[in-house]
Parts: sequence; structure tokens; C-alpha cells
Amino acid sequence: MDLMLAIGKFFVNPVLYIALLAAVLLGYYRVKKERKIFRIRIVYGLTEFKRLIKDGWLYALVLSVLFAGIGLVVPLDWLIALSIVSILLMVTTFYQAGSFIYLATAAVGLSWLFYANEWTLNFGLVKFEGTEFSYQWLIPVVLIAGALVFVEGKMIDKAAAQAGSPRLHKSGRGLKAAAYISKRLWLLPILLVVPGSLLDSYAPYWPQLPIGESNFSLILFPVVFGFIGRSQRTLPVYLYPLVGKAVTTLGISIIVVGLGALIWHPLAAVALVGGVIGRMAIAVHFALKERSGNYAVTPQPQGVMIVDVLPGSPADKMGLLRGEVIRKVNGIAISNESELYEAIQVNAAHCRLEVLDHNLEVRLRQHVIFRHDHHRLGLLVVN
Repeated sequence: MDLMLAIGKFFVNPVLYIALLAAVLLGYYRVKKERKIFRIRIVYGLTEFKRLIKDGWLYALVLSVLFAGIGLVVPLDWLIALSIVSILLMVTTFYQAGSFIYLATAAVGLSWLFYANEWTLNFGLVKFEGTEFSYQWLIPVVLIAGALVFVEGKMIDKAAAQAGSPRLHKSGRGLKAAAYISKRLWLLPILLVVPGSLLDSYAPYWPQLPIGESNFSLILFPVVFGFIGRSQRTLPVYLYPLVGKAVTTLGISIIVVGLGALIWHPLAAVALVGGVIGRMAIAVHFALKERSGNYAVTPQPQGVMIVDVLPGSPADKMGLLRGEVIRKVNGIAISNESELYEAIQVNAAHCRLEVLDHNLEVRLRQHVIFRHDHHRLGLLVVN
């Protein structure tokens, strides 16, 4: 019964419901922007809501077993502080600060600030008074933060490119060009060990890194982190694996330094601060890189460049991709969107496309397009 109550705390944490609402709003505003620019939405509005937990449930399971199995004990007041900063992140939608290393560090600072000034917040079910600074609980926090930054990198690699929503801008030559905004929020239900009586009753020999308490409990906590990125010089499919790799490497570095703190405690603070600086450096590096140079998706003299492909459309079934250039349709050379659809009507029943891929190699694609149903091709292009 006590175990069920501990897990049930997941469903009374407001972070869960605010995250669900924030994911819905992310999809709503993305669709609104896409309809304003292209008069059509690319993927349905609840996509972000659907992927909120779906993308990370396996990582959540693995980390829960790992954290609870090792016995990484964190103070309950740090989790309350983490809930507060997570809610602030989602309410302000400032996802530039969505990395878990930022949230974890802010929660450490907030918890210490409340304890040092003897401040108190009464939330009814719990009272937040902060926690006295101690390396005994900071080390588990650092190890947890490092593991979640590692997962963050994996999630960026896996999902950020797919989440990229196109925006039209003017290039340096005054032509229309496309950039892609990737904005995601992830929720991982993580089982954590906190001071309490549950584990002492059911598993008295459970391993743990103690924080001055003799009894421990489990709590299922909704860990939230977010991401926002902008790609214009590099196509999302090539940019975000690089970003993801950099973030996963940072996560491993935080874990390694955090483990060193078991021998020399001050390394825990070094790992936390270094993690924040490292994550900021990654964000700034890729942001500056993407804002310099030419747009990757801009009008091309040799054909029509694809901005995006609607899922499930004939263009999607033909395997057309963002950033590819359609050179010929039914053997007719084209240079703009009007010529593209005119050429389709020459032989819509056997529409043949000559496409220049990302490696500048020509490939052929064919599909049936019904006469007078141009929109069924499912392409967004830039002229």
C-alpha cells in the first residue's frame, strides 16, 4: 500500500499536468504558424502531446532501475525545487533553458537559497523550506543530472530533426528561403529514492548514498526537459545528430566528474557548473554556426527545392525529402511551383520526377497523381 502511495505521488504533482498542457500548446502554436505561412499544417496538432512520454518511456524505465538499484538518494526539497523551476520553464515557454542540467542546477540554488534565508512555501500537501548544502546529496544529484543530459542528447538526435517546422525568411539576396524551428518537450517518469520509511521497511539492505537519514522511500517523479533549435545553414537531418552527439558527450563527462566526486567531494560542484557552461557553449556554438552563411533551402536555378513533405502524401510515398530539388516532371524541366503542377498534368497517371538529392545525385521517382488534384502531391516548395 505504501509503495502504491509513493508511486501515486506522480499523479498529484502539478508538473505532470502542466507538461501535458504545454505539449498541447506547443502543437497548437506550431500548427497556427504553419497555416499562416503555408495555409496547411504539416503534422497534426497533437503530435507533441503524443510524443511527450512516448519518445522517452524506455529511457525512463532504464534510468528508474539504475537510480533506484544504485541507491542514489536525493532530498525531497530538491525535488520540490525542481518542480518549481520546471513549472516556470513551461509557463514562460523559455525552452532555451530547457536542458536538465540547467533545471537541476537551478533547483540546487533555489533549495539552498530558501534554507539559507529560512524562507518557507506551504503548498498544502508539502512544505518547501530548502535543504542545507551537502556534498552527500549533491553527488547523487550530479550523477542523475549527467545521466539525464546523456538521454537529452539521445532524444535530440532521435526527434529534433523530425520536429523541425519550416519558416520562410528572406535570404541575403532578397529571395525566399526556409529555416526550421525544432521545439520539443519531454516527460520521463523516473523512480527516485528519497528520505522516508518505505525502503527501510521492505528492503533494509538496499544500497544507497546516504544524506544523513536512516530511512528511505521511493517516489515516481515527472522529470521534464525541453529543447529548441533553429537550422538554416544545415538541414535538420544533418544538424541535430551533431547537436545530440555533443550533448551526450557532455552528459558522459558530467557523470565521470561526478564519480570522481566520490573521492574528492568538490568535484560535484565542478561537474554541475561545468555542465551548465558546457551546455551553454554547445547551444551558442551551433546557433552562431547556423546563423552564418547561406540558407540550405532557397530557390535553385536547376529546379524547385522542397521545403517539406506532408506525411502520407504521394510525395512522402515517393520518398521525397526536405532540401531535395525536383529538376524535371514527366521529362519537362521546371523552375518554379507553377511549372511543377503544369508538368504534372502532362501525364498525371504516371507522374515521373527527376530529383537531385542531398548528395547532388539524380534519382527517379514515380507515382499516380489524379488529374486536377494538385494538392495531393503533398509538397511545400520555395520559389
